[in-house]
Amino acid sequence: MKKSEKRTRDEMKPEYDFSGGVRGKYAKRYAEGTNIIVLEPDLARAFPNSESVNHALRLFVDVAKRSRRA
Repeated sequence: MKKSEKRTRDEMKPEYDFSGGVRGKYAKRYAEGTNIIVLEPDLARAFPNSESVNHALRLFVDVAKRSRRA
């Protein structure tokens, strides 16, 4: 038995039951990644949810594109 196998067996508690588990159930979603951004507290108060942040950023991008054209 390899060291890593022995260590894993020793650390597992008897009440853990993974017999109904599905290997790799979330692997694809995890591999796709995520875009989590942490806002500073003052900005979090101004933008209470992701919809408000996305709306503001879309407006900002639109204004930036217009100013480049001019």
